[in-house]
Amino acid sequence: MNGLLPPEIRVREISAARPEFHARSSTKSKVYRYKIYNEAIMDPFHNHYAYHSAYKLNPHAMQEAANYFVGIHDFTSFANAAHNDGERRPTKKITRFDVTEMGAVLQLEVEGTGFLYRQVRNMVALLLQVGKEALPPDIVPAIIAARDRKELAKVALSAPPHGLYLMSVNYDEEILKPPEGSPPISFGRTHHLSKCKLTLY
Repeated sequence: MNGLLPPEIRVREISAARPEFHARSSTKSKVYRYKIYNEAIMDPFHNHYAYHSAYKLNPHAMQEAANYFVGIHDFTSFANAAHNDGERRPTKKITRFDVTEMGAVLQLEVEGTGFLYRQVRNMVALLLQVGKEALPPDIVPAIIAARDRKELAKVALSAPPHGLYLMSVNYDEEILKPPEGSPPISFGRTHHLSKCKLTLY
């Protein structure tokens, strides 16, 4: 399979899945990371991998604002309408939202039970305005309470996509266990390489 995939994609594990397993609806949580290069001149090696903010951001104000996202909220104000999102459930749980300084890079990492279309980029966009001290941190609960995308659009545009990374998709261990009696043809967590009947490249 790896021989058929582009070099930036690698299969590390293959195993039988339970009938009730669904890659999207069975998730326990997802972790997204957004990188901001926060210096006057952009490092060319970060050009395609981080958003550039020449304006010096206030990470403490951003963290204060990010804390307001934690909890169970209706995130309608932070969702762009998607073509296939007519049945969306706007109430999501955010378990953590960390703002970390790593030299010239400001790293924003958020974990939640699920996210609406462009929700992460829209949350980051508001945090950027707070970081520039154009808005106070307590603007976040006001925008959440409005439950109206137009309210966010008045103060912030969606952050660019090239700083965003999906870091992990987490599942309960039970749902990842292969069905009882499944053949030992998997490679990775469940079976050893010696039992693998799949050709790896």
